[in-house]
Amino acid sequence: MDDNFNDYFEPENVPDDKPKEETPEQREEREIKESTIDRTRGFKRRMFLWCLVAVLFGFLFYTVWSRYFHPYKTDCQERGVIMDVANEGTLVKTYECSMISERYISDTVHIYNSNFDFTIKNDSLAREANALKGTGRRVTVYYYEYKGRVPWRGETKRFATRIVPDGSAPVDTTTSRKQ
Repeated sequence: MDDNFNDYFEPENVPDDKPKEETPEQREEREIKESTIDRTRGFKRRMFLWCLVAVLFGFLFYTVWSRYFHPYKTDCQERGVIMDVANEGTLVKTYECSMISERYISDTVHIYNSNFDFTIKNDSLAREANALKGTGRRVTVYYYEYKGRVPWRGETKRFATRIVPDGSAPVDTTTSRKQ
């Protein structure tokens, strides 16, 4: 078939099948290049994964620390009447207290649905609360509060730092906030 059209299915410049003559240096470079593996892509992937794991671990650490080990409310106070003080716990003993809040005492329209519960870790503060239990004397409880609860700290998220009966000068018996 002798037409004067170019054949688009066959390339015009077909390379020769003869191997090129190369110098020993070129041959050595070619062999080294063929035998080595390009590790830059795998290294970048590993570094990205390690950075991702580090960021996730940091976020998890911050979340746990801020929820369970750092109080998010400090210097809080609640007024009311202490109704119950009990030493509870199987392994770690804490004093669990229940108080009727002044909000519920003064509100005669609504029925109160819960007590104000808090935990005391200090023995001297627990003796003071036990002396005020059931007397009907109003007290102000100063406390701090966590977002989450852990088993070794008691049943509540609130921890009393001092208890001041009405009509007395406040005495600072602040307990440490260590776990």
